[in-house]
Amino acid sequence: MVTQGRVKRAVAVAAALALGVSACGSETESPGQSTAPPALDGVGPITLVTGKDTSGNLQNQLDGWNAAHPDQKVTLIELPEDADAQRQQMVQNAQTGSDTYTVLNLDVVWTAEFAANQWVTQLPESEFPLDKLLPATVETAKYFKRLYGIPVASDGGLLYYRKDLLDAAGVQPPTTWAELDAACAKIVPANPGLSCYAGQFEKYEGLTVNFSEAVNSAGGEVVGEDGKPVVNSENAKKGLDFLVEGVKSGRIPQKARTFKEEEGRRAFQAGELLFHRQWPYQYAEANATDGSSAVAGKFAVAPLPGLDGLGASTLGGHNYAISSFAKNKKTALDFIKHMVDEKQQRENLEKTSIAPTWASLYDEQALIEKFPYLTELKTSIEKAKKRPAVVKYQEVSSAIQEAAYSAMSGTTSSADALAKLQTRLEELTKG
Repeated sequence: MVTQGRVKRAVAVAAALALGVSACGSETESPGQSTAPPALDGVGPITLVTGKDTSGNLQNQLDGWNAAHPDQKVTLIELPEDADAQRQQMVQNAQTGSDTYTVLNLDVVWTAEFAANQWVTQLPESEFPLDKLLPATVETAKYFKRLYGIPVASDGGLLYYRKDLLDAAGVQPPTTWAELDAACAKIVPANPGLSCYAGQFEKYEGLTVNFSEAVNSAGGEVVGEDGKPVVNSENAKKGLDFLVEGVKSGRIPQKARTFKEEEGRRAFQAGELLFHRQWPYQYAEANATDGSSAVAGKFAVAPLPGLDGLGASTLGGHNYAISSFAKNKKTALDFIKHMVDEKQQRENLEKTSIAPTWASLYDEQALIEKFPYLTELKTSIEKAKKRPAVVKYQEVSSAIQEAAYSAMSGTTSSADALAKLQTRLEELTKG
């Protein structure tokens, strides 16, 4: 049975695709939609739906809110750690029109899909300190120039490197891929058991991130500002070739093709990698002094290198959004305002190393002394590129993973992989 709600969502998706869903912040107005956000009414208990909280600090912050708001308590609903499984459960809840979920902790790449399907409600910009947040993070929460989420955490890729080994060899942190290769050629042969470089190369979302970074760092794009795929280009090929030739030459060890974040983290901490592309969370883990890390105090971080200069990270992070089907939206609004403020973000940074979206925190000397990577991280986020902001993001990401993995595996050439990917992306983004 086709419900009226499903028909409305189908119409919304079709309209968005017909306009060529482009990168957030550059869209044109969607016809037939009001530009004013709806009234957010209702006060009372709400839920916060998120991936598993491995830090433990989120519940502490909720306890603080609940103590101050006994009639508007927030109940934490934890979903699996796997991002795809989180999205699936959120989508299933929305498709049933359930009010079980109130505030959704969305990956930044889900904004277009959830907004186009009217699963989350538009938010009033005047209610939030958007001018205090990193502009790049705010743009991830917009769809057709309208605000559908509030960035509470960001992420940017960093190049972790063995500072002790580079210093001993008189080598500076690389700013280009050629410099990275030269550093490896000088240092790796003299250190048995050491490999050159790794990232996240298993066939999952991490490969989409690493492929996008390589393409962007070579001057290419996956999807243009007009929403049209442009991945079959010479610059994009140079980016993919960096990964493909890395495997062929041994710069990227064979086992790294099975790495997700944690496998790479363990390899770096064991002293097996000279360079590692990773998120900020690795910093605290690799610097642990409890015996779990062989590189504590021996590494540093730098921006990602690129073809002709510094590269471009893929922007990560999470936004809080309000389910369109939720009750007590006024409480949800107030709760998000509470969680995005400087105090909460400072606490998250200090206790969990989560990258804040509050811009001024990156410039505080006391925090920089405690988290020396903050300066590089801010640069990474400010220069970061978004993944394709398309409604059918999961299908687009899967197509990217297939193309990159097949090329890195040697089963197809970079040129053929990109040509096939271009065709598939055109199918997924056409009106």
